[in-house]
Amino acid sequence: MTTFDQRKNAFESQFALDEATRFKAVARRNRQLGIWAAALLGKSGVEAEAYASDVVAADFEEAGDEDVFRKLRADFDAAGVAESDHQIRRTMNELLAQAVEQLKTEG
Repeated sequence: MTTFDQRKNAFESQFALDEATRFKAVARRNRQLGIWAAALLGKSGVEAEAYASDVVAADFEEAGDEDVFRKLRADFDAAGVAESDHQIRRTMNELLAQAVEQLKTEG
């Protein structure tokens, strides 16, 4: 195997690892986001856990974060929760950063 092939394989392996880590971080963020949103919606205990699972599942509708954002926005609007789009997106970003840090300290 040439040096070029070894380097290519190393980059491919790193890319796969980065994608797996990103997937885990986003899933963890979505769970934490669901718990945060559930509290604002007045849910606790089993209801909050179920809602967090729904938020995680919402992320599989399409690529990116818009499906999760739309779910939260619709649920907040339906329940009369006054959270701005900016606040929702800021919380999404903050929780993603926390999830990445948690994964770094665990691994």
